[in-house]
Amino acid sequence: MDYEPTDYSKVAIREYPARTIRETAEGRYWKQFKAPVLAQQIGPITHIDFKQQWPYDFAITSSTRVLIYSSATQKQVRQFTRFKDIAYSGSFRDDGKLMVAGGQDSIVQVFDAGSRLVLRQMKGHKQPVHVARFSRDKQHILSGGDDATVRLWDVTDGTQVSRLTGHSDYVRAAAASPTSVDTWATGGYDHMCNLWDVRSKQAVMKLEHGSPVEDMAFFPAGALMVSVGGTEVRVWDLLGGGRLLRRLSNHQKTVVAVRLSPRAGPDALAAPRLLTGSLDGHVKIYELDGFKVTHASKYPAPVVSLGLSPNCSTLAVGMADGLLSIRKHAKPKVITGPGAPPEKLKRKPPPLTAANFRFFMRGRNARAGIGDVQVLARRKARLAPYDRALQKFQYGAALDAALAGGQPQVVASVLEELAARGGLTAALGGRDADGLVPLLDHLRKYIVEPRYARLLVGIAHRVIDIYAAVVGASAEVDEKLQQLQGRVKLEVALQADLRRLQGSLEPLLAASLGMPRG
Repeated sequence: MDYEPTDYSKVAIREYPARTIRETAEGRYWKQFKAPVLAQQIGPITHIDFKQQWPYDFAITSSTRVLIYSSATQKQVRQFTRFKDIAYSGSFRDDGKLMVAGGQDSIVQVFDAGSRLVLRQMKGHKQPVHVARFSRDKQHILSGGDDATVRLWDVTDGTQVSRLTGHSDYVRAAAASPTSVDTWATGGYDHMCNLWDVRSKQAVMKLEHGSPVEDMAFFPAGALMVSVGGTEVRVWDLLGGGRLLRRLSNHQKTVVAVRLSPRAGPDALAAPRLLTGSLDGHVKIYELDGFKVTHASKYPAPVVSLGLSPNCSTLAVGMADGLLSIRKHAKPKVITGPGAPPEKLKRKPPPLTAANFRFFMRGRNARAGIGDVQVLARRKARLAPYDRALQKFQYGAALDAALAGGQPQVVASVLEELAARGGLTAALGGRDADGLVPLLDHLRKYIVEPRYARLLVGIAHRVIDIYAAVVGASAEVDEKLQQLQGRVKLEVALQADLRRLQGSLEPLLAASLGMPRG
């Protein structure tokens, strides 16, 4: 006798909590960077700097060389070797035409980025120069050295404009304000971040970072500044008088590099991101509303430098063992304005009229909006095999169909439906060896899963009660029962070990928190 699916309600498949945290849109975006292209250098890569103009080539500083890599081909295109000793801080000018670098020999050198000619050699520091940056007006350079001084140079004639004193230890970080050509920030191993007005040659603000400062950067609007050093990232409110806005401790070892990208993330033009690199081998990305980590990447060696292209299409990471990692994004964001790539000529589609096929196919893939009213077509109910069996009150066949599908949440939902109908005994009983083996396999596989354990333990008890009298009649069934017994014993032993471990940890946790025992 056949039944029409008129009043039958399909089994509602129970939804269980996910075992892992679902990937966010932010995480998916950063995971879309392709597999890295690796290039081995002869020394640690201490600095990475991108051009601001398309095609966004970048410079890396390693050992006694500054190398230029192409973002398009990810290959080396140029190198600067005019250094007597170790080079530091190879950086481009905003227009990409000049490059500046410091060195172990305490000389600040300016190069023509195209011809590699040495244009200026500025001498004045008494010890190695680890940081050198062009100013926003393109006419000056700020350098900081291990002699604890900060010096401002005139690019046109190579002379020293001013000498800024205020640090008491090595100066290892500097950043130019995006809103004022006369405002600079420097950080040193004396734990201080100094904000300078080069016109008055005075530090107008001194901020205590709490650890040797390794790197720093201004936010795009210039009102906030970030400094890194030790295991902390600190965000400062400069307009609020240097107030510490946020202290972030998401790394396990010294944070050595920080970058701010105004065009990173899924919504590139509206969602700036903060990137930090650390000696723990991690690069972490923060959103700037709550300063929460939205993504993290692990590298095979301590990270000592990082850089991100202005259009967020290329991520370069330098490591302490000299390994350079270059990753390209699968779908780089398109940007406009100064430095944007030239637009490609695209063939315009023909106008949408009744003369072409697209006119009659329009709207087929459109989705309904929030306020739209959807009129659903009446369709014949399509039932799963276990639903068809349940509709005919064939409980054993329904359980067999669910087991054949191999989806544990479906089997659990069918078992609960059978229990609600009072048909669980009928579904489990009367089985031969061929019908019992799939059920025992399912129990053995999922009986220790927390999501299904409560239900399947009761089912296992029922199965043993029903078939206890015929144990030994089938070698295959006996083997499955032994496997089920072994799985349960293993889980019981594991739970016992965890309880003993918990008992050992509780006094330690209570002591560390200052709580009374018992």
